[in-house]
Amino acid sequence: MRDGAVLDLKDLAKGKLSWESIRGDGRAQVIGGSAVGLVVLLVVLLLTLTTCGGGGGSGARAKDKDGEKAPEGPSEAVVAITPKDGADGVETSSGALKVTAAKGKLTKVTVADGKDNPVKGSLTADGSAWKPATHLAAGTKYTVDAVAEDTEGRASAKHATFTTFVPQNTFVGYFTPENGDKVGAGMPVSVKFNRPVSDRKAVEKAISVTADPKVEVEGHWFGDQRLDFRPEEYWKSGTKVTLDLNLSGVEGSEGVYGTQRKTVEFTVGRQQVSVVDAEKKSMTVTRDGKKIKTIPITSGSPAHPTYNGKMVISEKHPVTRMNGETVGFGGEYDIKDVPHAMRLSTSGTFIHGNYWTPKPQFGQVNASHGCVGLFDLRGGGDNGSPGAWFFENSMVGDVVEVKNSKDETIDPDNGLNGWNVPWEKWTAPQ
Repeated sequence: MRDGAVLDLKDLAKGKLSWESIRGDGRAQVIGGSAVGLVVLLVVLLLTLTTCGGGGGSGARAKDKDGEKAPEGPSEAVVAITPKDGADGVETSSGALKVTAAKGKLTKVTVADGKDNPVKGSLTADGSAWKPATHLAAGTKYTVDAVAEDTEGRASAKHATFTTFVPQNTFVGYFTPENGDKVGAGMPVSVKFNRPVSDRKAVEKAISVTADPKVEVEGHWFGDQRLDFRPEEYWKSGTKVTLDLNLSGVEGSEGVYGTQRKTVEFTVGRQQVSVVDAEKKSMTVTRDGKKIKTIPITSGSPAHPTYNGKMVISEKHPVTRMNGETVGFGGEYDIKDVPHAMRLSTSGTFIHGNYWTPKPQFGQVNASHGCVGLFDLRGGGDNGSPGAWFFENSMVGDVVEVKNSKDETIDPDNGLNGWNVPWEKWTAPQ
């Protein structure tokens, strides 16, 4: 542009002037604005021309990170959730909930109950379906969120809620030991049901027992209302055991459903095993593999011998009453103040203090009605007797093994005495 020439911005906008023609020594005359205004306007015009006429403008398709054109339009993947959104009275079986994807693969499925507890599940190998790992709880609202992608990577999502039914007929399991207990190494996990169970497989699947340190733990049924769990050998000292009861929604028998959802934790204090030799009339106490005491005893008489076998202490009583009529011995005895009594069987076998037998007979004569007696003083308490010592040094879950008695081996379900079942039989299908 010539010095002093007039710049008509309309000509510039119409393309009548080239950018080179407006370059000068700064003395150009501007119509309708100052030199600063010219600069601003030039920038605006430059952006306008670039946007309207340059490549990559608003009419161009976006590109992905590899420079390829991203697919346009909605995803072809179709997510389906069964039961339908808002459904009520849904069955609790694992097959009642299913998430599928057509024309695509599921990439994420989240299922949770009303308390935000997740429901575990798994995808099929081809990503076409997701199924829960176990049954659903009864009377519970669930939320399902699922995402699938088609072959072009486009996502499709679906959300649904539903509520399971509330059963009219229910059952529960009463468990031993209790949450927070500290027990001996022989304590099994025992669950007794208040109603008969016909579908043992479904109920056993809903109950798990795990240990830390890890050890294999298996369940075994005693009839249709009791299920016990134990490892092959006695628990190791310090083991932490967890019982998980996930019975809510489980159909134990036709039309009868579980209602419990509970976690129970207990600890094994130490491994104490006391071996009673009925023939030698003595008991040797071993703790964590170390012999700590030998005590003279009296066991069952020839007419009423003590059971053989491995028995677990299930109760402890500083003083209790023992009446022969309650265990089939008529009026042969009724002692109202038996000291330091610990139950070994449901049928009435105890290991307890004995103050009515002369002290010299302990270790010499078997004279009881089937119990194991230790010399003691009337009234119990910390009296320094063998009976008092053993009571103070025993806990629920400790093991008392009786051998060389003239009686048979105790039935494994007579108390917490499943250790008398060989491991091969314990783990065999029932």
